[in-house]
Amino acid sequence: QVQLVESGGGLVQPGGSLRLSCAASGFTFRSYAMNWYRQAPGKERELVAGISSAGGRTNYADSVKGRFTISRDNVKKTAYLQMNSLKPEDTAVYSCNAVGSWNNYWGQGTQVTVSS
Repeated sequence: QVQLVESGGGLVQPGGSLRLSCAASGFTFRSYAMNWYRQAPGKERELVAGISSAGGRTNYADSVKGRFTISRDNVKKTAYLQMNSLKPEDTAVYSCNAVGSWNNYWGQGTQVTVSS
């Protein structure tokens, strides 16, 4: 059974940090590129960051460049999103997404709220 389980979300003050994790099971994790998306209430889903299957290539939305870092551990079958210098506008549900040659999987999401 394919599963992507996000964790690490929560409430944080502006300027704070969080690290999201996405634990994968049920598929060959090392063969899939991984993405983090977010969706705020009333807004469209936005691609935040992506990383290639081996981890050698990453890409980021302009809004998070220099603040967020995506990484992965193919032994632990987990992807991460380190979020620093968080802003209220980063508040959203963050979801991980695995993209393979033939399949595309999604996690359920984790809420991140940035507020004082």
